Amino acid sequence: MILTTHFCFSVLLDLQNVFLLHGSDLHLDVKKSVVLDKKTDIFWKYNITNYVGKLSYNKEAILFDSYEERAEVFGRNFSLVLKNVKHSDSGYYTAVVKVIVQDPVSRAELTVDHLSSSSDSCNLTVTCSTVDLNISSTFRCDAQNCLQVEEKSLNVSKYFSSLIVYLQQDTIFCNHSNKVSWKANKTVIKPYCERKSGKTISKLSPPTDMPPNTVVFSVGLIIMVFAVISVHLMEKKKKQK
Repeated sequence: MILTTHFCFSVLLDLQNVFLLHGSDLHLDVKKSVVLDKKTDIFWKYNITNYVGKLSYNKEAILFDSYEERAEVFGRNFSLVLKNVKHSDSGYYTAVVKVIVQDPVSRAELTVDHLSSSSDSCNLTVTCSTVDLNISSTFRCDAQNCLQVEEKSLNVSKYFSSLIVYLQQDTIFCNHSNKVSWKANKTVIKPYCERKSGKTISKLSPPTDMPPNTVVFSVGLIIMVFAVISVHLMEKKKKQK
C-alpha cells in the first residue's frame, strides 16, 4: 500500500483592518487555539505569497529574507511583531497552520532470515519491511534473557511514516506507524529456537524449582514414609486385639 499525504493550510487570523503610524511596530496575534506537533508548522505570510516567518513544533522561530532583522515570531502565543513599519508593509497578513492528511499505514511484513543456535544460546535475525521501508535486527536468547544485539536499517522513515522493531519478553514486534495510525506484526522466538535445536532454552521455557532426580527421590521418600506408618498402625491394631 502506497501512502498518500496531502497538505492544506488553515487560516488562524480573522480579517480586520489595522491602522498604524509610519515607523511604529505592528503587533498581530493568533485568534485561534493551535497545538503543534512534529509534522505541523505555523506560518506568518504577507500578501498570501510572501513568507514572513514560521514556528515549528519545538517553538523554534525562523524568519525569512528581509524580515530577519525587523520581525519577531513568539513561540508562547505564535504572535508576530513587525518593527518600524513602512508604507510598503501595507497589505494582508495571515497566520496559517500546515495540516497533513494521511492514509492509514499498511501492516508490515515480519520474516525470519537467519537462525543459529548452540547449547546455551539462540540467535535470530528478522526483517521488518513495507513497500518503502526496511529494517533488519538480530536477537539473542540465552539461559538468562533475550536481547537485541544488532540493527541494520535500509530506510526506517519515509513519507512521514516509520518502522520500529523491539523485543518484549520473548516476542519480537514490528511497528509501522504515522501520525494518524499504526499497525504491529509480531513473532515469538521460542518456536524457532526449539525447531533449530530440538530443545527449549531455559529463558523461554522456565525450569522447575527442583531437578528431576530430586523430584523422583522426594516422591519415593514420601511413599516409603507412608508405608512404614501404615505397617506400624496395622501391627499396633493386631496387638490390641
